[in-house]
Amino acid sequence: MTSKTLLWQTSSYSTGNGACIEVAKTTGGAYVRDTKDRPRGAAAVAPRPWGEFLTAVKTGGLA
Repeated sequence: MTSKTLLWQTSSYSTGNGACIEVAKTTGGAYVRDTKDRPRGAAAVAPRPWGEFLTAVKTGGLA
């Protein structure tokens, strides 16, 4: 799968200053990339760690 075939999303909390990430969800987890350096590629994250990360964000576990 290439980054061109993925549906990339940016957080609604993004301020548009380029200091954010984009996420493309897949059946196999997610891909994450830096909006300031898209040509560099994306990091693949497996389903379980991605789910754990989202849970931590939603519950304040990263604060």
